[in-house]
Parts: sequence; structure tokens; C-alpha cells
Amino acid sequence: MTALRSSREPRSDAARNHEALVRAATGAVHREGPRVPMATIAADAGVGIGTLYRHFPSREDLLDYLTHTSFEQVLANAQAAERGATTAAEALRRFIEAAISQRNELVLPLHGGPAPTWERTRVVRERVHQVIQQIIDRGRADGTVTRDVTPRDIVVFGAMLAQPRRSDPSWDATCFRLLATYVAGLGCGSSATDHP
Repeated sequence: MTALRSSREPRSDAARNHEALVRAATGAVHREGPRVPMATIAADAGVGIGTLYRHFPSREDLLDYLTHTSFEQVLANAQAAERGATTAAEALRRFIEAAISQRNELVLPLHGGPAPTWERTRVVRERVHQVIQQIIDRGRADGTVTRDVTPRDIVVFGAMLAQPRRSDPSWDATCFRLLATYVAGLGCGSSATDHP
């Protein structure tokens, strides 16, 4: 079920409340997990519990919405990376950099969020993997990806670097260095089983 808007709220107020609820819910899930009390989310958003339930009739509706929109953003990131990069390695770097920069905006299973329950969300997740596979295939052709790697490997590594946390520029810099090392390593050998 998608988010609902009450006819009792003026359109601009409803939109503001919706955005505030999504931001508050995302932060609360990162902080306390998916079982965070709905009253906490409403309080963090600065609205009453009735407003929360008018927008999201149940916890499941709210979590499903957050998860779906997060996967949609990840798909947009993958598509933008594929279109905008000159090499596959650059595309993979851009894809993961986007996740790092959005770390506090995404509610995903690998970030402690719930598994997707909507079929349409699972379709979006599968599309993410398809786009990443296209990038990997391109890397095989352009020589920037020579190691055995799967879309899941890329997604998991990106999720590890993009765990939600408070703003910390030095940590982000560390993540970007790790990412550069990882991406460079994708082109350094013929097998993921090679170890130094």
C-alpha cells in the first residue's frame, strides 16, 4: 500500500508532514531498528500520532514505503553511474560513492532495515542487480574488471561502506580510500581467489 494523504490536511501541509515523517522514520529506524515505536517517529517528526497513521496506516506500510523508495534511489544511482562513466570501474566507483553520500537517507536490508515485502520492490532490487551486471560485463570488455565479482558482491561492499552513521568527514574520507582500493583491485587479476 502506498502512503496515504488525508483530505482533512491542506495539500502543502500534507506534503510537509509526509517529508517530515519520512525523514524522522528513516533516522529512527537507523537509530533504534525497525521496531521503533510509531509514537517516537511521530514525535521526531513534530506531528501527532494521528497524522502519522493518516499517512501510513500501519508500521508495515511505513517500512515498506521506506524500503521501496530506498531501492528506487539505489536503482537511479546505478543507472546514472552506468550512463555517466567512461569505464566500468568508474561506474562502480560512482555507484558506491552515491550510496556513501546517501548513507543516512536509505533504509535497506543491509543497513538494518526490513526485507522487502512488496513484489514491486523486489522487482526494483532485481533491476539494480541487472544494471550492476551490465556494468561488470562492460568491465570485462574494457579490461577494468578482470576478477570474478558478482552484483551481490558489489552491493554488499557498498552497503558495508555506506552504513548509516552521524556525519564524520574523516570516516567518509576513509570509505572513499577503501572504495578506490577495492575498485582498483577489480582489475588486478583474473580470479577473486587470488590472495597476496
